[in-house]
Amino acid sequence: MTETFGQRFARFRKAKGFTQDDIANKVNVSSQAVSKWENDINMPDVGILLNLGEILGVSTDELLGKETAVPAKYEPETVKTDFARLMLRIIVDSNEGDRVRVNLPLQLLKIALDSGVAPTLSINGNGKAAEALSGIDWKQIYSLVEQGLLGEIVTVDSADGDHVRIVVE
Repeated sequence: MTETFGQRFARFRKAKGFTQDDIANKVNVSSQAVSKWENDINMPDVGILLNLGEILGVSTDELLGKETAVPAKYEPETVKTDFARLMLRIIVDSNEGDRVRVNLPLQLLKIALDSGVAPTLSINGNGKAAEALSGIDWKQIYSLVEQGLLGEIVTVDSADGDHVRIVVE
């Protein structure tokens, strides 16, 4: 199920703790206009989109639902030369409006694995994404990166509306 503009906008608004009235006052429209955006009856004017993105702390592309996935690809030479700079990025957007962004240096993951500590990643509740994440084999992911795998390597879009991405860049 694809998230509509209204659903995405409402999720971003709630994540920031704003009411519809708060948003309406910030962009000088009626609260009924904001309600219509969230119910997918109308869309905001193009001139308002930049302000909405700034207020909600997201890009206009993200607000409009553009996928920014970086496809996974093997680049062994890049990994050999830039391994110390690689980051493991974990992006979680829950159906309840939670937005979590984790940027973990890959070397830190290696230290944790060498120490016998497997990172855990979960989403509150018992959603489908939480189930999928509980089975992530971090040693296998690390091994694939050592071999040159870069980009988006794990994607979970649950039936509950949770979105999780794990990217190495």
